Amino acid sequence: MKFRSVPLALLAAALATATPALARDSIATPPPEPLLERLAQAAPGLDRGVLSLATRAVSCTMRQSGAQARPATLSVIDFSRPSTEPRLWVFDLASQRLLFQELVAHGRNTGENMATKFSNRNGSNMSSIGVFRTAESYVGANGYSLRLDGLEPGFNDLARQRAIVIHGAPYVGPEFARAQGRLGRSLGCPAVRPSVARELIDRIRGGSVVFAYYPDDDWLQRSRLIDDDCGGTRHAGTSAAATGDS
Repeated sequence: MKFRSVPLALLAAALATATPALARDSIATPPPEPLLERLAQAAPGLDRGVLSLATRAVSCTMRQSGAQARPATLSVIDFSRPSTEPRLWVFDLASQRLLFQELVAHGRNTGENMATKFSNRNGSNMSSIGVFRTAESYVGANGYSLRLDGLEPGFNDLARQRAIVIHGAPYVGPEFARAQGRLGRSLGCPAVRPSVARELIDRIRGGSVVFAYYPDDDWLQRSRLIDDDCGGTRHAGTSAAATGDS
């Protein structure tokens, strides 16, 4: 199956302020965005268009919350990649270095090796996409876990109600992937390897950003957190909420 990539129009917009270009008609273009450049160097395997959207989500989240400082970390999940490949990257935003590059599972009804369907509905057993804020850690049925609060109405804002959390799972690991041709699947949680779960959770808990990407046209068009103006003029006069599956 071919990977789906960021739609060209949105990718162009996302890279407009991030990619150096030749001057046109003697008008200088903006320099590369430093954060994006540093993170791209730290994780060359992460699609640059996805990373550009993720860094924009950090900026929009800060703008909408009124925060003055960046969150401590940015976690990027690229659900357009197969589950058998590392598709979770965690960055320290202060040092702008890569902390983790990990396998991560998706929901059992989201797909087999490739994720194809996503939902915000309780009981769907699907993963959700969009921008999340990390919350508190706790010990539950899956051991040490991390609660997530979805920031995108209609796409992931029921994450806490659905108990969509980061936790370790024995079905996440290269051995399982080789034996089954895919990772095991969760009830919608982004599950990681048990051996890395505690360390990863402790690094990202307490208000950091998790960006879960998939080239879903509806989300890419409607999200207020990856928009050029962070949900300003483009969304004026439209409803902020949506219901049902996403």
